[in-house]
Amino acid sequence: MSDSKAVRGSRESRTEKRTSLPVFYRQVVAELRKVVYPTQEQLVTYFLVVMVFVIFMMALVAALDLGFGKLIFAVFAGNSTQ
Repeated sequence: MSDSKAVRGSRESRTEKRTSLPVFYRQVVAELRKVVYPTQEQLVTYFLVVMVFVIFMMALVAALDLGFGKLIFAVFAGNSTQ
């Protein structure tokens, strides 16, 4: 299988050096220092928005399930009196 033209050189010729555990830990800590954490007000707002969306989606799925269930029973049950 040929390599893509976007990748120069073969994949086998390129050996990547592994990072040691202490260097990895320092890099993780450095990246976590860059994170901007939300304020308490933003956190409460985000929580409420997510909860309203989840409750809305639960109600929508429940309504569709109930509606399709009744429709399927009406179609397949039919009139059982003969």
